[in-house]
Amino acid sequence: MSRLAPLCLSAFSTVAAAAAPAPPPDAGIDGLMQRYDGRVPGAAVLVLKDGQPVFRRGYGLAVVEDGTPVSPATNFRLASVSKQFTAAAVLLLAEDGKLSIDDPLKKWLPGLPAVADAMTLRHLLSHTSGLLDYEDLMDPADTRQVHDIDVLHLLEKENRTYFAPGSDYRYSNSGYALLALVVGKASGSDFASFLRQRIFLPLGMDATVAHQDGVDEVASRAYGYSGIDGHWQRTDQSTTSAVLGDGGIYSSLDDLARWDAALYDERLLRRASLRLAFSPATKTPEPDVPYYGFGWRINGDALWHSGESIGFRNVILRYPKQKLTVIVLTNRNDPEPYPLALEIARRWQEAKR
Repeated sequence: MSRLAPLCLSAFSTVAAAAAPAPPPDAGIDGLMQRYDGRVPGAAVLVLKDGQPVFRRGYGLAVVEDGTPVSPATNFRLASVSKQFTAAAVLLLAEDGKLSIDDPLKKWLPGLPAVADAMTLRHLLSHTSGLLDYEDLMDPADTRQVHDIDVLHLLEKENRTYFAPGSDYRYSNSGYALLALVVGKASGSDFASFLRQRIFLPLGMDATVAHQDGVDEVASRAYGYSGIDGHWQRTDQSTTSAVLGDGGIYSSLDDLARWDAALYDERLLRRASLRLAFSPATKTPEPDVPYYGFGWRINGDALWHSGESIGFRNVILRYPKQKLTVIVLTNRNDPEPYPLALEIARRWQEAKR
């Protein structure tokens, strides 16, 4: 288990000169994390309270084969936690006047069939487009990785949807893959470069990257594993792992702390854009997700998102009114860490009662 000194967030904390609040008398997080400790695929846990890191710790291994431990600087594949960055990129371009969230999707991707005529970027952001799941359109015999542009080509062949745009909700990786392409077209750049230049570098998220194999390197990288026949086997990539818009970002606790800080003020997005991201755009039937915003699940005072891909399970859970955030990143296929994040958050919430 890695026990490190607290990260200094003074450069980007929203609470200047405030003393870091003490954790609960017996946070007990180490006990909750026992399954991740030792020579097994691990986890990284961060609790931010009032802009300060009150718990920041790595457990287990980022690379099982050589024993590299997890640390707060370890970069995990965020999977669908990436969607909040894709949404932020669209909102930044809307602020720039380069696009509108109510633009027809075919303004930017005109090769889509007639069934997409009524779709807007807003529909994609809120999972109300009705787009088919690209994973179901892939050839199971083709082991090559698909990219965002391949998602577009798959959808260009399908003149059908699950429902009329705007009439229902269905979580859609397809929509966020297409949004990445729209970001590239509207910015005159490419999605990964836009994220780096407009979000990651300005916020000091220097090690965060929308990873493209052969184009960039992931520093301090965690590799994903799955429990198979009683042993941990590396299962780091699948045929969908190269799609960026729906889940291709790698980041660490330390960089995500900078991201969390930026969501409290206007250093990145204007207040109006943040309100759009954090306000209910649609109702959903999913557990603990009565509403979805733009890249965020909304449950009462909680904003959260999980991320699941082969070998990784992650969650970010924010309570903005309480200025409390819990982030759990793991490089294993099981279990889902959302219940764990809720339990960790509860300990701080109860300590304030």
